[in-house]
Amino acid sequence: MKDNNKIKNTAVNTIRFLSADAIQKANSGHPGLPMGTAAIAYTLWMEHLKHNPQNPAWPDRDRFILSGGHGSMLLYSLLHLTGYDLSLEDIKNFRQWNSLTPGHPEYGLTPGVETTSGPLGQGFANGVGFAIAEAHLAAVYNKPEYPIIDHYTYALVTDGDLMEGVSSEAASLAGHLKLGKLIYLYDDNRITIEGSTEIAFSEDRGARFEAYGWQVLYVSDGNDIDEVSRAITIAKADPRPSLISCRTHIGFGMPNKQDTASAHGSPPGDEELNAAKKNLGWPIESRFLIPDEVKEHFLSARTAGSAAEENWNDLFRHFEKDFPDEALSLKRVLHGDLPENWSVPTFPEDPKGMATRAASGKVINVLAGQIPELIGGSADLAPSNKTWIDGSPAFQVEDYSGRNLHFGVRENGMGSIINGMALHGGLIPYGATFLVFSDYMRPAIRVSALSNIPSIWVFTHDSIGVGEDGPTHQPVEHLAALRAIPGLVVLRPCDANETAQAWAYAIQHRNGPTALALTRQNLPTLNRDIYSSAKGLKQGAYVLADLGDLEPEVILMASGSEVDLIVKAGERLAAEGVNLRLVSIPSWELFKGQDQTYRDLVLPPKIRKRVAVEAGISQGWREWVGDEGRILAIDRYGASAPAGKIFEEFGFTVENLIKITENLLRSVE
Repeated sequence: MKDNNKIKNTAVNTIRFLSADAIQKANSGHPGLPMGTAAIAYTLWMEHLKHNPQNPAWPDRDRFILSGGHGSMLLYSLLHLTGYDLSLEDIKNFRQWNSLTPGHPEYGLTPGVETTSGPLGQGFANGVGFAIAEAHLAAVYNKPEYPIIDHYTYALVTDGDLMEGVSSEAASLAGHLKLGKLIYLYDDNRITIEGSTEIAFSEDRGARFEAYGWQVLYVSDGNDIDEVSRAITIAKADPRPSLISCRTHIGFGMPNKQDTASAHGSPPGDEELNAAKKNLGWPIESRFLIPDEVKEHFLSARTAGSAAEENWNDLFRHFEKDFPDEALSLKRVLHGDLPENWSVPTFPEDPKGMATRAASGKVINVLAGQIPELIGGSADLAPSNKTWIDGSPAFQVEDYSGRNLHFGVRENGMGSIINGMALHGGLIPYGATFLVFSDYMRPAIRVSALSNIPSIWVFTHDSIGVGEDGPTHQPVEHLAALRAIPGLVVLRPCDANETAQAWAYAIQHRNGPTALALTRQNLPTLNRDIYSSAKGLKQGAYVLADLGDLEPEVILMASGSEVDLIVKAGERLAAEGVNLRLVSIPSWELFKGQDQTYRDLVLPPKIRKRVAVEAGISQGWREWVGDEGRILAIDRYGASAPAGKIFEEFGFTVENLIKITENLLRSVE
């Protein structure tokens, strides 16, 4: 037993000093968390975590999230030591150009990293998404004696995570849903960058989580491996999500920095690092030391992981034999393949038309009948967002197979939870709210774009067409703000058929997030025998029609609801003898992704007289209209009045657009 404890303690110190050595070599990083939580992390990874370092994508692995992503060297040390494809050279290149060990963990870059973390609270909420996905897939596919989907989601969370509002939103929902396979280890070191947590964070955290419906456990010494292990065992047996509050010491072992804010975010310095090694009985001058017995000890995780996966594979083979249809479906969704012959509906011409949010609701229900992994919900706005999947129950404790998620008024939490569900695999999740409230979700949207997470964001009530609710609910700057996020594809469809094509794109686009901006007000459904097919949406912009007998002399372009405006104005101008081109631009990002030949085909450089129309700020449109063009936009906030009146007052009328175009045509180049 003594020898066993000795190897464990040596292994813990290996984690501490491998992390600290990398931070010192980089002269950058956060040593406090790795040194303070090494024993907690060791206990989880070596005694409880079900994972296979040789196959980080094994579907039934437990998930581990380092929500306090600033402590990234803790995770990199664990990954290297347990045999993931992360070399010691990668550890030595911590925070360096093109390394696999960036300052904060990045999903898709480093093998074994489950989610991008660092913006505090995001990882916490991602974990709730992981747990929802696990519960749903288990409810759909598991059979008696065949627990094919059966894994836990663990996270190491910090004071900063618990302070962020997003974690409160996610924790509240997790407690309501009784996500019992969610276990979070709380690094209760009572220190933040500015000093003691008492200066700003003095509530009873345990009582707060108990009120959320969590089991709360306390570990008095976060360096006591046995005490931590017992707490995890208790947590796994409880039907509620669990928070294990572990009393730790930031920068453990450092004689001058332990339990101080200075341990948080700066290298220890050689003198302090050597003193810490002396304190903990570690060779002082050694750097990146991994004793042979420790290396062998950690690599037992590979043996255990391979055996666990092989046991699962054997169980799946029997499951496949007894339930071939379910097994085939599960293999497909876990692989990320779509069913054969899925399609979106087409809509007939309709001058009265429908709101694109209503069209989206119809498309969702067609797709849901063909794609069982489609699942989503709204931040308490499903009747307005039109996101309910008919014929499916809500996802609740009583029935985790439900495909309709009630997020409550928690846009921030919803965004991060959707990201977690998408990262888990096996599902195509969407989350919805009003476009103006995308601001509440921006951190999650940004992370989804940064990490190429295929989340689908559904934003309705996309302009001043919201009407009487007034400027607080009328987005004007939000399209520009979303378009500013690299890697996010923003789609603003002009009618029901473009909406269907927008959904077709979002379903197929598995390399990043998609945002749909949809109207509250009705829009005519264009006659596609006269105007070009809505399938042009996938190219970002396309020619709706050239009107007149000769080559166009002016281009009218618009997105979304304003396409109807350019169509009506264009028809009248053509009747007056003007030769013009109508262009729908539902996605700047997709259009920019086309080659120059196509872009010039849609917007010929020689046609320099152009008018862009969008019920939002003008920012960015100059790229498409050029120096000589005109932009009909709204560079101020809206107003409270019926939608028609607001559009009229802001100049979004056929008459005003005709006037702008005619003045442009009369202007001298």
